[in-house]
Amino acid sequence: MSSAEHTSGEVHDLVRQLIEAWLPTQRWFAGKGREFEITVTRLGELQAIAPQVTIWTARVTYGGDETETYAVPLVARSEPHGTLDHVLLGTVPTDGGTRWIYDALHDKDVTHAWLVGIRDEAAAGPVRFTRFVEPDEIPVDESSLVLSGEQSNTSMIFGDVAIMKVFRRLQPGVNPDIEVQGELSRLEAPNVARLLGAAEVDVEGERTSLAMLQQFLSSATDGWELAKASVRDLMAEADLHADEAGGDFAGEAERLGSAVARVHADLATAFGTRDASREELQARAAAMHERLQWAITVVPQLAEVADGLSAAFDQVAELTEAVPLQRIHGDLHLGQVLRTVYRWVLIDFEGEPMAAIDARRSFDFSLRDVAGMLRSFEYAGHHRVIEFGGDPHNDSQQRYRANEWSSRNREAFLTGYTEVAGTDPRDHAVLLSAFEADKAVYEAVYEARNRPTWLPIPLASLTRIATDGGIA
Repeated sequence: MSSAEHTSGEVHDLVRQLIEAWLPTQRWFAGKGREFEITVTRLGELQAIAPQVTIWTARVTYGGDETETYAVPLVARSEPHGTLDHVLLGTVPTDGGTRWIYDALHDKDVTHAWLVGIRDEAAAGPVRFTRFVEPDEIPVDESSLVLSGEQSNTSMIFGDVAIMKVFRRLQPGVNPDIEVQGELSRLEAPNVARLLGAAEVDVEGERTSLAMLQQFLSSATDGWELAKASVRDLMAEADLHADEAGGDFAGEAERLGSAVARVHADLATAFGTRDASREELQARAAAMHERLQWAITVVPQLAEVADGLSAAFDQVAELTEAVPLQRIHGDLHLGQVLRTVYRWVLIDFEGEPMAAIDARRSFDFSLRDVAGMLRSFEYAGHHRVIEFGGDPHNDSQQRYRANEWSSRNREAFLTGYTEVAGTDPRDHAVLLSAFEADKAVYEAVYEARNRPTWLPIPLASLTRIATDGGIA
């Protein structure tokens, strides 16, 4: 081995050590608090640009056979770059001098290479790009800005034209977000953003989705923020009901219900439907029971409502009616919808990021999306009580007003959904209540582990469902 080759190998080893130390500190790393081992692999260069971008993967192995693979694009600079201090992995010595190693997705000098690759449908290096629109629709001259707040991926906007999401956790196959957005864009579905391009990478011989570029809706407002503003307005008017407050949200909730129903119809057109079998209903009920029993070990308070919830899950196993299955959003809530000047738009069809891709691409019950939105309205209605130190169990006036807002907007959403779908989710109360309960059980575990002060929200909902089985 020559001296240069030896030096190169040593450099790679040093970079691997930097990644091993840096990865567990990232918010999108899912292994926090667990024992694991990390194996880092250099896949290759993005393409011939300067400073050079390399694509690395970090394979995380937990106990047994459980593994996760993460994407780590890096850029090496010959001098420190002050605006990138927050994404500095460290420095490594090379024959050419010290190199500062940064997360490449935050380096505006190199992110345009991803768009150039999409425009040209390049296949150089480890990444293969695909374009879904005309070349001049890819904004290669726009500067990038990384968005903050994402939990499982890294996204950046290019001007006010496009947004690119890089999937941090890699799984073999096409990511559902690319698959679904591509099909709905082909149908010219009005309630989704247009897919512009995508990138895939070869990981251990399997093509794996790495990134997607889609239309950026610069004038859009996040649904969660709009709902919170409505609740704030209501709480500021102590003598007004929800339908009297200036910030009443019910009209928007109804329009949102219509938008979700249209997306479900478009998904059915694109991917088809079929009826759930009796065995599938029984399996879903069994999974709900299993999640509840496990959740009780984390949130002991759930034992108080376990009998009522179990009875609701039992009813799912006993259903004899025909219930259709289709592709769905899979992780729908107010934070996954945007209000533009003209319409509501659903985003992030990736599904639950920690679930296997095959599971996220499977047919499911559209009512699960509906239940997710109902849970989100419940959270929006009660968030202000929690943030100001209240308790939806004990603060009677605040609880009344929060419940009033939540109930009004849940009903408005269901009304809008029914008008477009032609079928009322409330006619399938057994399934809808069970899906809402299942989601609230998940929420209870999450809140107990991450935001204990928010735990009263799902507990109050579960008490309601366990007591009367209703969705009101």
